[in-house]
Amino acid sequence: MSAGRAVWVKVRASEAERAEWHAKARSAGLTLSDLVRRSIGRVRTWTVAHAGVERERTRELARVGNNLNQIARWANTHGEAIEAVEVIAHLVAIDRALSALDPAQSPDDADAH
Repeated sequence: MSAGRAVWVKVRASEAERAEWHAKARSAGLTLSDLVRRSIGRVRTWTVAHAGVERERTRELARVGNNLNQIARWANTHGEAIEAVEVIAHLVAIDRALSALDPAQSPDDADAH
């Protein structure tokens, strides 16, 4: 144990969980401690501000889904008279709205659609 890591953190787990964690660590060529530190280091925590953003994102996704259902209902009802250009325009708008919800996509990428 290194001098910088003298504190123990205890976690309760079942025997099966412990065995699974050790197997994952072995397959990654790590000690269980290293695996846990790396894994926890990648975990994102939620703050109140983030939770609000996620709630709004979920509401917006529901709105987009509602619009898609309306377009599908219209297309099924008026199948003979469908104007392909109009339907495609609606689908492009939905695609842009979904792209805007992607937190990994930059604003410049959304304009590329």
